[in-house]
Amino acid sequence: MKNSHIRLTGIGISAIVLLIFNSCNKDFLDQTPLSNVTPENYLNDESQLGAYATTSYSFFETPGFQQESYANFDDNTDNQASIYADNLRYAPGQFKVGQTGGDWDFTEIYNCNYFLENVLPKWKEGKISGNTTNIDHYIGEMYFLRAYAYFKRLQSIGDFPIVKTTLPDNKEVLTEASERSPRNEVARFILGDLDSAIALLQTVSPDGRKNRISKLCAQLFSSRVALYEATWLKYFNGTAFVPNGPGWPGKDKAYNAGYAFPSGSIEGEISFFLDKAMTNSKLVADAVPALVTNTGYLQQSPSEAINPYYDMFAQTDMSIYPEVLLWRAYDLGKNVVNGNNEVLQNSRVNITRGLVDGFLMKNGLPIYAPSSGYAGDDSTRLVRKDRDERLQLFLKEPGQKNVLYFSGQATSAVPVEPRSPIVSYGGVQKNSPTGYDIRKGLNFDDGTCVNNRNTTGTLVFRAVEAYLNYMEASYEKNGTLDAAAQAYWRAIRTRAGVDPDFDKTIAATNVSREALNDWGAYSGGQLIDATLYNIRRERRCELMAEALRFMDLRRWRAMDQMITTPYHIEGFKLWGPHIQYTYPSGSLVYGAGDASTVSDPSRSLYLRSFELTPTSIVYDGYRWNMAHYLNPIAVQHFLITSDNGADISTSPIYQNPGWPTVAGQGAQ
Repeated sequence: MKNSHIRLTGIGISAIVLLIFNSCNKDFLDQTPLSNVTPENYLNDESQLGAYATTSYSFFETPGFQQESYANFDDNTDNQASIYADNLRYAPGQFKVGQTGGDWDFTEIYNCNYFLENVLPKWKEGKISGNTTNIDHYIGEMYFLRAYAYFKRLQSIGDFPIVKTTLPDNKEVLTEASERSPRNEVARFILGDLDSAIALLQTVSPDGRKNRISKLCAQLFSSRVALYEATWLKYFNGTAFVPNGPGWPGKDKAYNAGYAFPSGSIEGEISFFLDKAMTNSKLVADAVPALVTNTGYLQQSPSEAINPYYDMFAQTDMSIYPEVLLWRAYDLGKNVVNGNNEVLQNSRVNITRGLVDGFLMKNGLPIYAPSSGYAGDDSTRLVRKDRDERLQLFLKEPGQKNVLYFSGQATSAVPVEPRSPIVSYGGVQKNSPTGYDIRKGLNFDDGTCVNNRNTTGTLVFRAVEAYLNYMEASYEKNGTLDAAAQAYWRAIRTRAGVDPDFDKTIAATNVSREALNDWGAYSGGQLIDATLYNIRRERRCELMAEALRFMDLRRWRAMDQMITTPYHIEGFKLWGPHIQYTYPSGSLVYGAGDASTVSDPSRSLYLRSFELTPTSIVYDGYRWNMAHYLNPIAVQHFLITSDNGADISTSPIYQNPGWPTVAGQGAQ
């Protein structure tokens, strides 16, 4: 029997071995025959460890380590919309339990365990040749990568087996190893791996360009994991989504029936994780005390000075910015490319009205506050006027220059920003579902994007997240902001061109008004206080289009309100007497069923691209199901761990709350 739920196939490990030897030996004839490669005759020197770690970056699924656009990762949240609505996540009954596949997968974990199992004994005995500092670093990378693999499972599944070694292809052993550890134990295990990584990693990675994981990356990631688990436990307390909560399915299994929290209570666990988040985020924030400078304007000609803050997201070499901790470089000659510039040039990364309205005025007031100076939203020019400079920099406006022809290779660019392509007409392809198109990460030099192949770097970790993590953890822990948190917040706002007096913003905030356009105004269906809301607002605005929004919404339990009240994804103002957009006659069609190109003004003055026709599954808005905070486990994994391959109740695995164990069925 093939127990593929926890066993890596031989093909996978052979591929890694082959890559290691291809990386370490320049002369093919000198390579050891693959049939002779065993743990005894490889992973014995520094170069082999480094090559194995490099290969393992292939499963580092984060912006910057995939050959596609990282800017789309926040699609299908209240921040961003793709061309097509998410008819699974936000249409209860459409997201169904799979028969096979899903997130219950151990391939990445096996790769890490294989390395650690074979390397650690040799390392402790001093049997690995090479530079000891680099050897330590590569081992630290593998601890980090195992932690990263586990964090993905923690977010998607929650409770998960903790497997520290490779396992034999034996059903009894593998079935026992499938027992799910409570989620807080998984988080503690992740933090333990990150502590090991921190102890071994160099402050500056061996490559010298921040293309490899470093100590600061591990400290930042540790703060992210700890904050995630602390806030999850806090906001899901009293539900089946936390260990020992009412209806927690883990209690139905004998191995978890008497579970006790290591700190004595769930409140103790929350405090433990918040302390960890504060400690590690402060180490990073204090190591990078100055954020990259923002000049406050968008470069529009070769004679103008660059804006370092804008360019930090759009350079081919991000190593020059102290705020950048990890990024990926690309090489057109080696065909190591991504699609980021191509999608940004063609208006395929689109933010919602909700996100746009969430940005403050430069004076620190919300747009609805009396005397805020808000110019209205009859055009993008007016929307951007006197606003937070992050909105001014990263929200496209028709007429702006996209490309400065620095390289002289204007082969595929959109030199001047046109009106947003919300409809198809005259050869113009519809791309934008909101009319609010983002430019964050768009390089002005068209030479970085040839035939839709882009070599602009992509950013993975930057130090400002540590500032934000500390602010939030400090307030969640103590109900107040300490001196460090206040200093970090002022630094972020100052860089954004916003009045650093956050108390003025808090006093002017109406959370009920903010909740109309920001899911983060809620936790567990209840509005949060104005201070916490503004901490979340700062995170939303600073980290937009950086692939962290859905992670945050999950841990905050920020979608409960949509169980009973649908949310309508909206874009820019399309209808009204003073609209400063014009489209070709006959291109704006509504109320014509499938022939409609835009939403009916009777539904809203704002564009609702997912509500063009009543046949749309989300025509009446996005809805939520409580079960969707976690993904279901596919039926296959229950069957192959059951006594007879048929009786699911005998499997040590339990399904996530609200999900059935029948393939093809939606959540309850």
